[in-house]
Amino acid sequence: MDVHDHADIATRLRAAGIPVTLQRLAIAGLLFRAPIHITAEQLLQQVKRSVPETSRATIYNTLRLFAEKGLIKELVVQPERVVFDSNTRPHHHLYNAETGELTDLPADAMQVVGLPPLPSHTEHQQVDVVVRIRREHAH
Repeated sequence: MDVHDHADIATRLRAAGIPVTLQRLAIAGLLFRAPIHITAEQLLQQVKRSVPETSRATIYNTLRLFAEKGLIKELVVQPERVVFDSNTRPHHHLYNAETGELTDLPADAMQVVGLPPLPSHTEHQQVDVVVRIRREHAH
């Protein structure tokens, strides 16, 4: 990552109201270089290559902060598997339960029709669709 990348990332973080630190720059650099689906543990392994002192808590806290600020999306693909998505534009996902691979689906690839009545004093924020797939089994 060159100086311009660091400056662009720092500007993006500041625009979201996030104080810039070395660890946050490293995390953001990996997340924002290209659309990515990544777990916190995978991110920790990659960040430690450039900033070895980065802790697991820093990764989780930063991911939570980035998600709260709308820079990434948190996807619960299984109760024990949370993936973070750097693509925040509206879209859906295919999740291969056998391989763990998560693939983006364009928002217009499917149509969500009708939402249930919402509790009072709430409003619709977004709809996340994860289509779970597996290899076809012979019948």
